[in-house]
Amino acid sequence: MKKRKIAAAAGLLGTAAVAIVGAKGYQIACVPRKKPKVETDPKRILRAEIRAKNNAFLYSHNPEDLEIITPDKLRLKAWFVPAKEECKRFAICVHGHNCNGPDECSHLFPFYYYTMGYNYLLPDLRGHGRSDGNQIGFGALDHKDIKLWIDYLVERFGEDIEIVLHGISMGAATVMLVNNTNPQKQVKIIVEDCGFTNAFEQVADSMKSYKLNRTANFFTGVTNLYCRALSKYDLKKDADPLGTMPNAKNPVIFIHGEEDKLVPFPMCQRLYDACPTPKEIFTVPGAAHAYSYYDAKEEYDARVKAFIEKYI
Repeated sequence: MKKRKIAAAAGLLGTAAVAIVGAKGYQIACVPRKKPKVETDPKRILRAEIRAKNNAFLYSHNPEDLEIITPDKLRLKAWFVPAKEECKRFAICVHGHNCNGPDECSHLFPFYYYTMGYNYLLPDLRGHGRSDGNQIGFGALDHKDIKLWIDYLVERFGEDIEIVLHGISMGAATVMLVNNTNPQKQVKIIVEDCGFTNAFEQVADSMKSYKLNRTANFFTGVTNLYCRALSKYDLKKDADPLGTMPNAKNPVIFIHGEEDKLVPFPMCQRLYDACPTPKEIFTVPGAAHAYSYYDAKEEYDARVKAFIEKYI
């Protein structure tokens, strides 16, 4: 009897431990960070300083403050800068996990606004920046929201507009999912920078940094149960750029830093190989996650410009 009680107690403790780890995984992966992360890495500190300057430059152009309402009643915000001269081409730049539009993407503003002469839309995804929401969508929810922004632009500027979707990290997964799920005809080009293959794979790989190598998939499965119950989407099925890639509609340029540890570099090759549309791949030696632009700006601009002009 005593052994049974001990076994039962051990089972309860084990179940509780699994539940706690799963809940913690959900909180880290799917709940927006309330306070900005304090950076200690000198390279990240430098990037934060560069971002502040890029943001100030963006704001100096007096961007229009836009808002749309989602079907689940969230207010989503975006900054919009119209082109200097009348233009029917638009760039929508999409940020990543626990970031916001300006911090992640304002460095792209000079390229699209001055070099390309495009109108520039910079959304904050749900749960990020100035937008409503208390959950992170991992692209599963966000790609539907980006389609709402596309509808907004079409309604305001006409059916004949052309759109480039440019995403970084989770934003890259988001724009791939737009492209893979019957995008509006106005979408013409996808620029994906360091996007993941599948959110389940991405979370599982991240768990390895918590010394859960052998059990990463198991605990990610538990995290996914929380995600399905609380966020109403499945990390494996609904946030799956790789699995949906056979349905891609528009040309894609795949960009990735070769020293990316957060979204492992091999994910880029798998995505590229699965893509059935016209495509190119641009990898940056030595670049960490989301650093390709910072480490190879001139080539980055040149490669993206050439790709866009090839297909628009």
